Amino acid sequence: MKTKIILAALIVLQSATWAAATSEDVEYYAVFIEGAKAGFATHSRTITNGQVTTTEAAEMTISRMGIQLNIKTKETCVETVDGEPISFSSEQNMGLGIAKTTGTIGRDGIVRIQNNDTNSQQTPSGQENSFAWPKGAVMAEGLRLLEIKNGMREGASYSAKIFSPSLLNAVDSRVLVGGKQDVDLLGRVMKLTKVSTVMSMPGTGEMTTDSYVDEDLNALKSTTPMADMKMEMVACTKEVALASYEPVEIVNKMFMASPEPIEDVGSAKSITYYLKPTGQAGSFIIPSSDNQRVQQQEDGTLKVTVSPVSAPAGARFPYKGPDKAILDATMPSRFLQSNDAKIIEIAKRAVGDTKDAAEAARRIESFVASYVKNISLSVGYASATEVAASRRGDCTEFSVLCAAMCRSVGIPARVTMGVAYVDDFEGRDGFGGHAWVEAYIGGKWVGLDSTFKASQRGGYDAGHIAFAMGDGEPASFFNLATTLGRFKIEKITVER
Repeated sequence: MKTKIILAALIVLQSATWAAATSEDVEYYAVFIEGAKAGFATHSRTITNGQVTTTEAAEMTISRMGIQLNIKTKETCVETVDGEPISFSSEQNMGLGIAKTTGTIGRDGIVRIQNNDTNSQQTPSGQENSFAWPKGAVMAEGLRLLEIKNGMREGASYSAKIFSPSLLNAVDSRVLVGGKQDVDLLGRVMKLTKVSTVMSMPGTGEMTTDSYVDEDLNALKSTTPMADMKMEMVACTKEVALASYEPVEIVNKMFMASPEPIEDVGSAKSITYYLKPTGQAGSFIIPSSDNQRVQQQEDGTLKVTVSPVSAPAGARFPYKGPDKAILDATMPSRFLQSNDAKIIEIAKRAVGDTKDAAEAARRIESFVASYVKNISLSVGYASATEVAASRRGDCTEFSVLCAAMCRSVGIPARVTMGVAYVDDFEGRDGFGGHAWVEAYIGGKWVGLDSTFKASQRGGYDAGHIAFAMGDGEPASFFNLATTLGRFKIEKITVER
């Protein structure tokens, strides 16, 4: 899960610096996590036949408990010289192959996208779907022109809706122009203007990227907080950017302490958590759900009570109700390819002859727990089809496969991101980033956790705190990145 938060912060850094260089040459940046060099990024902008093509790419190597993982991302935006969107593409390689999304914006305002990954059993043409282009959204060139229009006067501010090809979503942003500062660029000090971009999406908190730009609006340094860490991109020569570096160990830095041990967490009827803000800049949101009730206290503390609901017996599947949001949770998506032949086959095998939705979901949860044979931290983030083929990964891979299998038999399902309690993490007890599944059964969202089922813990329980629910898209990791590090668990009460 920690790798996914790194990806979310990397996407934010790329998005917030899109308006950078105007040069047609490739520009290089060194990427740092907590001051340690973790990789490099590149930026290029070219104009051909009245079209502006902007490409952002990054490569990082991190370590998860000694296991190295290489992350590669690439985004390309094609626009008119006036900043009107034409097309885009996004590539991500998180350990199991390349997942690529391409999109074309038609004159009718409809975005037609196509998804492909190298391990999918989809047809060569991949999956295709469409959505309406977010009104007023801009990509790289549009954002650059917006910066030019508003200028760099200290105190200036304006709003922008920045479309991210990786997120397949437009991020509402506020841009605030600050004063000039002396900025250290790897030993070279320059006086640059600070520009803060505050990014947020519905249902998430805020994340702020501080960029330091020169007179030509080139961003020479950018910083973004993620959980309790800081990611930086610093402009440099190609030689410095590509110079060797040691993988940064990130797991210990993203572990949340518990105020006290929780004995036999799986037997708890409910657990109430008191989350106290740490004062770190930016807001965060903890959502309420069927399993989780959130109450704001007078002192700003959030009281979060997790009471897992039981799946009612007798509910049938496939779901045939009228609720559009629930119906959407039965459809294939970019990371939950429930129409993939392999996923359909193993889902039918798991469910067998039962007609009861609760029993079918339990069988899928148990099937995935035993199907993923290689529980590996070497996988950054994979789609359901990749997991079905490789049978390896960690909690997110268990979850995308479980959710896709549920959807393939008509049980609405969503991937939930948050933290979960563990009683022995390198000798400590506390909360680590985690992913699990919620299936809609008999009018309630019921928790499923194939990862914990595989570890003999028993599955979903009151030791889980949810931060976001969705289709397993990177947008959910944006929520994690805006939440972790912004509170501490001050007190816990357990009801048996």
